[in-house]
Amino acid sequence: MLAAPLSGYLEHIKVQRRLAPRSLVIYADALLRLQNLAGAGGIALLTLRPHQARSLAAKLHGEMDLGPRSMALHLSVWRGLYRWLGAERLVELNPFDGLRAPKAAKPLPKALAVDDAVQLASFSGGNAADGAQALDARLEARDRCMVELLYGCGLRVSELVGLDLQAGPASLGWIDRQAAEATVLGKGSKRRSVPVGSAAMAALDQWLQVRGQLARSDEPALLVGQRGARLGAVQIRASLKARALAAGMPAHVHPHMLRHSFASHILQSSGDLRAVQELLGHAHITTTQIYTQLDFQHLAKIYDAAHPRAKKKQ
Repeated sequence: MLAAPLSGYLEHIKVQRRLAPRSLVIYADALLRLQNLAGAGGIALLTLRPHQARSLAAKLHGEMDLGPRSMALHLSVWRGLYRWLGAERLVELNPFDGLRAPKAAKPLPKALAVDDAVQLASFSGGNAADGAQALDARLEARDRCMVELLYGCGLRVSELVGLDLQAGPASLGWIDRQAAEATVLGKGSKRRSVPVGSAAMAALDQWLQVRGQLARSDEPALLVGQRGARLGAVQIRASLKARALAAGMPAHVHPHMLRHSFASHILQSSGDLRAVQELLGHAHITTTQIYTQLDFQHLAKIYDAAHPRAKKKQ
């Protein structure tokens, strides 16, 4: 259990920053780890000094074998804790100021090629080449709608899970069919609206024709499982993985890969980074800029394949 100052900070960020439940679990885990490390070393948290902070950070890397990204996350949480403790006049300084984790390599997000993404979105489970029994038509309609919304709107899996059939007082998200727009609740509890393309709207209409045969009468969720309740993130990932394998995709496909594909393909076609930022709901354009590297890789491949001076001698 967290000590009073740490639990107070956790409650503060829960109320003030309105973090998602999963983020709160991550913060609580980092705070508990700080409390345990300090307790094992006989260090009082409210009198923690910079050299002791460096020692605790070293233990993250040495004893706990955390990678650079995990270390950076922990140090960010700890730094925020002491910033709050200072504002509450419980400490005199922030011992984690200036303390940074080792730099981690930044792998590029994985995106499908345009042809592969279109093939997956157009795939019909009932026409499997291996002669397998056709999928339940209702689940087929649902999964096609799922893929179209992920790839056609660039939604996060949590945003897709939160979509309701229609707007309501407790709705996290919904689709306005008349306006062809999806309203979702993204990171930081920020709402945004994204356009829903004609292909996604067609898939949505097909799903809505059979949704009532699966959904419970009082279930508000847009996507439901075989038991009639809201479809969860784990179920969406499993369904997408199975669908991608059946469609002959060259790699493991997960929901965020379709979001990356959405961003990359929009940027390739338009070159409008600011628009992609708005569609993805990124708070900072620096987050979106990683897709310019994907776009450059695309151009480099075209150059290597087409330019006479790029071709290797046979």
